[in-house]
Amino acid sequence: MTESVISVKNFSKSFGDNEVVSDLSFDVQKGEVFALLGSNGSGKTTTIRCLLNILQPNSGSLLINGNKYDQSMSSHIGYLPEERGLYTSERVIDTMTYFGELKGMSAKEAKQWSLEYLEKVGLHDKARFKVKKLSSGQQQKIQLGITIINKPELLILDEPTKGLDPVNRTLLMDMLVDMKEKGSTIIFITHQMEEVEKIADRLVMIKDGKRLLYGEVDEVKEQFGEDRVHVRYRGQLPKNDDLYSIADETNNTASLILKDNIVPKQVLSFLASDEIKVTKFEVAAPSLDEIFVMVSKQQ
Repeated sequence: MTESVISVKNFSKSFGDNEVVSDLSFDVQKGEVFALLGSNGSGKTTTIRCLLNILQPNSGSLLINGNKYDQSMSSHIGYLPEERGLYTSERVIDTMTYFGELKGMSAKEAKQWSLEYLEKVGLHDKARFKVKKLSSGQQQKIQLGITIINKPELLILDEPTKGLDPVNRTLLMDMLVDMKEKGSTIIFITHQMEEVEKIADRLVMIKDGKRLLYGEVDEVKEQFGEDRVHVRYRGQLPKNDDLYSIADETNNTASLILKDNIVPKQVLSFLASDEIKVTKFEVAAPSLDEIFVMVSKQQ
């Protein structure tokens, strides 16, 4: 049986008359990358703040390894909040070493780890700069380094790619995959769903504080994968409003959105009977962004 590191059961949270999370339940399993997805204001950050005892829930339970969070757990948890905070008047290496010591490392160990990390992320020449001299993206790397300096068993990242360019987003993803392979459990909180499609094992998708979807990423995508096909062809693509609508038609390729209760085989049979030559026909699972839009419209 898979071990749950996080267990959220029937969790609700209100601020005055405004209920921001309603009866939310999910588990995070040991050693996985778990995506907590939803648009801005959906209740993602509130959920994590209640999990970490920063806020108090109105009802339900939020447990880490079977217990409510307390300060004794902090040495095993890395948390990168959405609102960043650094001592900007201090040198980079001093700031990182200080936080390493707060997390139980010796000054020597923290400094050595920090220098190796700065080398890895391309900031070795900034070690003795004051933090305020760094760009926002560079400061984000420092914040991430502080979060993982103690090699946490549980890593919680709230919008971690904010301020990062594509190259550094890829670097971050590679680092997370490496941490997962070394045994860390990772919760990735974001509204940019395409970022986690390749690395997340499971997900919960929420809207207005309510759960929309929950499960393995591949299984969630498969649920919605039968309504779209990609085709490449020679000739003129025929219209058939009973079977599909045509989207993104360019250079003899097109995406076809299937009508309700239509399966890909019916479309292929129709195209094969027409005066075009189909050179490619594949069922295409929609992206998590597309799934979120589809499910939201159904609510």
